[in-house]
Amino acid sequence: MCSSHPERASVARVLSWHTLEALLLLALCAVPSRAQSRSPAKDPSPEVVQLTMKGVKHVDQHDLEKSINTQPSKCISFFVQPFCWMSHSPVLWHKYYLDRDEFRRDVLRIRVYYWKRGFREATVDTAITAKGRGVAVAFDVHEGEPTIVTALRIDYDTTLMTVKQKNKLTLLRVGQPLNLLTLDSTRLNFQSEMWQRGFADAIVDTAIAVNDSARRAAVALRVYPNWPTTVGNIIVLGNKEVATQTILDMLLLRPGRPFIRNDMLESQRTLYTSNLFRLASILPPTGDSIKRIEIQVVEAPLHSARVGSATDNVNYVQLEAGFSAHNLLGGARRLDLNASLGNLFSSTLNGWGPFALDTRLKDLDNANVFLQPTWSASLDFNQPAFLRRPANQAGFGIFAHRRSEPSIFIDRGYGATATFTRQLASRAPASINYRYEVTRVEAGDIYFCVNYGVCDTTTIQTLRTHQNLSPLSLTAFIDRSDQAFTPTKGYVARIDAEHASRYTLSDYRYNRAFFDAAAYWHPSLRPQVVASHLRLGIVRAMTSSTGDTVLHPRTRFYAGGAMSVRGYGENQLGPRVLTISPDSLRAPKGTPLPGGGIDTTSRCPANIPIQQCDPNLLSLKDRYFIPRPTGGTSLIEGSVEVRFPTGVRHLDAAVFVDGAIVGNSALKALSDLKSIADFARGTSAITPGAGIRYNSPVGPVRVDLGYNPRLIEDLPVVTNTKVGGEDKLVALQTARTYTSGKNTFLGRLVLHLSIGQAY
Repeated sequence: MCSSHPERASVARVLSWHTLEALLLLALCAVPSRAQSRSPAKDPSPEVVQLTMKGVKHVDQHDLEKSINTQPSKCISFFVQPFCWMSHSPVLWHKYYLDRDEFRRDVLRIRVYYWKRGFREATVDTAITAKGRGVAVAFDVHEGEPTIVTALRIDYDTTLMTVKQKNKLTLLRVGQPLNLLTLDSTRLNFQSEMWQRGFADAIVDTAIAVNDSARRAAVALRVYPNWPTTVGNIIVLGNKEVATQTILDMLLLRPGRPFIRNDMLESQRTLYTSNLFRLASILPPTGDSIKRIEIQVVEAPLHSARVGSATDNVNYVQLEAGFSAHNLLGGARRLDLNASLGNLFSSTLNGWGPFALDTRLKDLDNANVFLQPTWSASLDFNQPAFLRRPANQAGFGIFAHRRSEPSIFIDRGYGATATFTRQLASRAPASINYRYEVTRVEAGDIYFCVNYGVCDTTTIQTLRTHQNLSPLSLTAFIDRSDQAFTPTKGYVARIDAEHASRYTLSDYRYNRAFFDAAAYWHPSLRPQVVASHLRLGIVRAMTSSTGDTVLHPRTRFYAGGAMSVRGYGENQLGPRVLTISPDSLRAPKGTPLPGGGIDTTSRCPANIPIQQCDPNLLSLKDRYFIPRPTGGTSLIEGSVEVRFPTGVRHLDAAVFVDGAIVGNSALKALSDLKSIADFARGTSAITPGAGIRYNSPVGPVRVDLGYNPRLIEDLPVVTNTKVGGEDKLVALQTARTYTSGKNTFLGRLVLHLSIGQAY
């Protein structure tokens, strides 16, 4: 086993860090270790039931534990942990056993781990003790003082790079420990930047001068650009069905153009996302200033199809099918056909077994309408490398559907879409999209109020007729984050702008703008990640040909929920109305209450109009009222979240503060804006909270608890009454003082369960 104490040099040494690391390994392995271990068991390979790592302060303990061979037995999944507490069956546990040779090498692994991160005097003591059915293993780390970078010099061509760019690429800082991994990342940053500027053969030399006795280090980097590089011949190997020219059209690499890093990465990504290839590799280029590029591909099937079925007691028998052609007429053109059918055999199955007739249909004259088949169909065509430019894509699609909910609504619609997308930079596309849709929803007033959040008669009448919703939209997106599931640094941003008017053939006429961005920071030498989120939106209706200023509910803004302000339920922050049944308003004495008990107080008398009923009567509890979001015309939303490890494997925690203002201003045009107060005048809230995240293979499984400091609001109330034999909505003259929950600490907590980070 290797020594737990490195030698100290009395004079400074100047070495490349690769040579330094090699000498370190030789020196450590040449000296016998002084680490002690005690094994109480005669079994040469006892089970490791516990692993303890003490003294770890300046590095990531989870990462350190993963770097060693010795691991404790663990439950196969966080979700079956309660069963693991009751049983140690191999079916529920991943069993790990002690390998004494590897255990001794783990001391070396820990010391090398610390050495690379600037802690050159770290030592490790070990212990093995009996515990339950196996042994407990402990590593006691004494980190010691770090070797500090006191001088950092970078020599580079100032005509190719500015001081600001140089500072951005430099990850190692004066005053920080001599982290060799950070130094290597800095070296790769400069090398990649030179490649991005067309110098693919750039070399970055590093040198370190270390004074071990003083624990100081001086670091120098020299950037040699060498010669400019260009793309030469491009050779494609392995293709049979896909034409070589099709592959070349998909590449950003072009003969005679500078050979830069992003062009190569984006070309390989485009080949993979085309679904034409199982494997697409750009081999290391050969040549000096003119690079010969070889691309190796393994083709995938050019056609795919799928068929599925399902059944339930609401939609009866359902079928769905899809077909994709990945190289239609050559040129990597893609065609997707999708179709689905529902309510099959409903007339036969209705009322039989689990397919019991919905009691709401019994009183309807047109009940059979809701038992007719539902369906949807779509066709989408995509043309990559549009006009033979790999940064362009174009596509169009057509769609139609008939959906229904028994006794509630029938939704019919059809339309077409057209999209043009251009890749402005790596992971930064911009798109222009036009969608022409004709919609019609057949339903009563109650449906629109409850499901659309639309409770005014004018908007309901508009939604009930055939209407065109046809916006022209511009979307731009940029992703500069370091990870897909849980970013630790960088940022992502998206901006959308929509216009709908008679010029776009739309009956709904409006202008809408929306901005969404998130940024991430990871402080050096700390495991925490600070994430922030900002959303801004505004929509304004324009006067239609009929003189109305109606907004479709789809264009409005909503806040609250697992991905928004977590102190509220889904879409519950913002303009809302309360709905209540007329029977609850006029219930006489002796009426059973929801949840049990008998009503002992009369409510609204039957001899007065229902509009004059007072919703604040003593016997009307909040549980009788259902809040319905109606959406706002402006939005300001922001969040800050700090994520950090808990010490339990795969489990992180977070604390956050979310806030938003959802406005419902009566401004008619964007030019009328004078201040933030005009931009968002409406419902606002700030809600703190905390949560945990389980890092699963499909992304973090998130449990959040948000605290709602504001429970009481005065909200308008709507109910329905019979007018000419039909249910019509009416608004009560008095608002309800509504309490969202119990006025206790637990009553103010809102629970959210979801997969993926909030942003």
